[in-house]
Amino acid sequence: MNRKFIQLANTPKIPLSSGVRAGDFIFVSGQVGYEDPKTGREVKSIEAQTAQCLENVKTVLEAAGSVMTDVVKVNIYLKNATDFEKMNEVYRRYFTKDLPARCTVVPALTQPKMLIEIECIAYSP
Repeated sequence: MNRKFIQLANTPKIPLSSGVRAGDFIFVSGQVGYEDPKTGREVKSIEAQTAQCLENVKTVLEAAGSVMTDVVKVNIYLKNATDFEKMNEVYRRYFTKDLPARCTVVPALTQPKMLIEIECIAYSP
């Protein structure tokens, strides 16, 4: 099976790839949104962090030759369960039809600034 490892310039300095294309599947590592990768500015609200996470996912998918409509599975990690509806409002702008399978959990996230982390799997033959 052919594999392509995607490493974006703004990937944190931890041992991971931004994404991996393995055959027809693309595995996108958890994307965070507490910082705008272009400006370095802190992103604070759950709506803004959700949008930034999904923009980061989109960037990784594009680097793998894929698009958001190829996503088949999404995992979302929320710091606060009370942000669920606000996160969904933003999520609906990125996934409008043929919705991917999804899981949302409320764990302890690794950075205090992180309100959300999103990872996904896409299928793109």
